Amino acid sequence: TLMRSSAASDVYKRQCIYRNIKKRGSIMTYVLISACLLGQSCRYDGKHKQYDAINTLMERDDIVLIPICPEQAGGLATPRDPSERKGSMVFTTNGIDVTAQYNKGAEEALRLCRLYHCNTAILKEKSPSCGHGRIYDGTFTRTLVNGNGVTAERLIKAGITVIGETEINMYLQT
Repeated sequence: TLMRSSAASDVYKRQCIYRNIKKRGSIMTYVLISACLLGQSCRYDGKHKQYDAINTLMERDDIVLIPICPEQAGGLATPRDPSERKGSMVFTTNGIDVTAQYNKGAEEALRLCRLYHCNTAILKEKSPSCGHGRIYDGTFTRTLVNGNGVTAERLIKAGITVIGETEINMYLQT
């Protein structure tokens, strides 16, 4: 399946996608996906959150996954201090404001969605960047509240459907 390696350049990815479409002669669906769900060790703790249901997506010939870690795309290192969203701001456990980096990563995710014509994004649930529907409340007590991460919010405002990893099976049935 295409896009297993997130280390490939955008140009290389576009070339692979073009060859794949040309070879199959079929219409492809491009889906933005949190890179940590594909097994890339890009989370704040240097780990990944590979999710088994992703394998079904990767086996589909009509779906091309476009990986991104918005935090890394926004300039944050891995590993990094945990962060949580508090209102429109994002802070680390040490009180450092990383809102600008989260906003930059969200814009990069939107740029990729537009570049590859992604109508759907599968993002890591509960994340201050990717979380959809429920995120941590900013107190670092693991308390969940209704809300979206910075990237999820930006993509939704742009008209992109955002789903979490636990909703993949429902997505595949549509």
